[in-house]
Amino acid sequence: MGKIIAIANQKGGVGKTTTSINLAASLGVLEKKVLLIDADPQANATSGLGIDVDTIELGTYQLLEHTTTAREAVMKTDTPNLDIIPAHIDLVAIEIELVDKDQREYMLKKALVDIVDDYDYILIDCAPSLGLLTLNALTAAHSVVIPIQCEYFALEGLGKLLNTVKSVQKIHNPDLDIEGLLLTMYDSRLRLSNQVVEEVQKHFNDMVFQTIIQRNVRLSEAPSYGESIINYDASSKGATNYLSLAKEIINKNS
Repeated sequence: MGKIIAIANQKGGVGKTTTSINLAASLGVLEKKVLLIDADPQANATSGLGIDVDTIELGTYQLLEHTTTAREAVMKTDTPNLDIIPAHIDLVAIEIELVDKDQREYMLKKALVDIVDDYDYILIDCAPSLGLLTLNALTAAHSVVIPIQCEYFALEGLGKLLNTVKSVQKIHNPDLDIEGLLLTMYDSRLRLSNQVVEEVQKHFNDMVFQTIIQRNVRLSEAPSYGESIINYDASSKGATNYLSLAKEIINKNS
C-alpha cells in the first residue's frame, strides 16, 4: 500500500510547493512510483511541473466533489515515475461548497481509496491555511512533513499547526504521524539560519530531518521552466538536498 504524506504549513513561503515537487521527483528518480496531489488553489505544483493550468478539466476540485475518480484525474508528467492530480483556481470554491456536506473532512480520503495501492508514495501539496482543504489532506494522510524556513519567524505558527495535527489525530485520523520537520532556505553564512537550526533541533530533536534544504538559485529558477530541480539541474545543491531527503524518507519507511 502506498504511503500518503501531506506537506503542510499554514505559513506561506516556507518551501511547501518546492518540497512537494522536488521530493516527488526525487522519489521518482529513486524508482518509487509517486503521485503528487496539488491541493492548493494557487496551483503552483501543477505549473511547476510544466502543466498549463488553464487546460485542466479534471483535477483536485472534481476529485473532492466526487464528480470524477482519482484515476480519471491523474495526469502523467515529464518526470520519471511521477504522476500528478493537478489543481486549478476553481479549487478556491471548494471550501464553501463542502461546508454543509456530511463528512466533509473525509472527501479526499474516500477519493484516494481506489488508487492508494497503485503508488509507493502519494504526496499532497497543501494550501497555506488550516481550512477544509488542509483538513482533508491531513485526514487522508498517513503522515505530514512540515517545512520550516530558517528565518526569524520560523517557529511562529508551528505550535498552531501541531495543535491542528493533534486535533485531527483525536477526531478524524488517529493514525496520522509526523513524518518530520524539514528545515528549508538554509544559508550557512547567516548566524540567524544557524540559530534557527539549533533551536528547532533542540526543541524537536528526533522529529527533525537530518537533511537540510539550502538556499539555492537553481532551486528557485526551476519552477519558471516548469521543471523539477532533478530535470532542471541534477548536479545542483538543491537536487542533492532533495535526493538526500527522499533517501531519508525511503529508509524511514522501509
